Amino acid sequence: MTNGYYKTIDENFNSAYKLLTSHQTHQELINMLKNGNIVEKQLAALKIEHIENENEAQIFVDNLTGQDGKVREAVSLKIAEFMKDPSIAMFFVPEKNYQIFLDAIIDINGNICRNIITALTYLKNNQKFCAIFCQKLIDKTYNLANIIKDFDFQEGKYKVNKEVFKLYWYLETIYQFAEMIDKNELKKILNITKSINEYTIREKTAKILTKDFLDDELTQIKELLKNDTNYYVRRF
Repeated sequence: MTNGYYKTIDENFNSAYKLLTSHQTHQELINMLKNGNIVEKQLAALKIEHIENENEAQIFVDNLTGQDGKVREAVSLKIAEFMKDPSIAMFFVPEKNYQIFLDAIIDINGNICRNIITALTYLKNNQKFCAIFCQKLIDKTYNLANIIKDFDFQEGKYKVNKEVFKLYWYLETIYQFAEMIDKNELKKILNITKSINEYTIREKTAKILTKDFLDDELTQIKELLKNDTNYYVRRF
């Protein structure tokens, strides 16, 4: 490797160390998160201790997509932390953010998926949010399941794995919001995913059915999966 490479590494380390060990005001950190480089955005996100308004919350949300993975993960971690406070969680729910959240829960980094799903569970008491978000979630999951059911899993192509990964995390999100989703909408999806030739998808389907839906058709799907060929599906 060239000397220029190591020089860049040293400069990045020194920049990160200086930022980490020095003091910045809240507004300086917010500005850094909005306009900084990768290192500045990452460390600013982790150092910000509170959110004061919707504009500041939006800066966090805007960094959930289209940024380096280090930034996305740091931001997702802090959003999950901030959402615990209902007075702060309200800053994150403008309808324009719903699509960003739907993209973040299928991020290529599983830690980001988990962080954002956790964050969104703190919004379950927000009826308006749940009504809109759950319908968008159902629509995306149903469309994706319809595509994946026709995949040839023997090919093992990147596209197959990528789309399965997305469906996996959509189903995990549905599990968290299952009680707020119309049963007929849920049945449309689970009638597809119960038979997809990828055990992780059937596993998530079985996990959703651990909820007590009191519905004959959903109970039949649950009983079917109890006899699945894969242990991780049967265990539910």
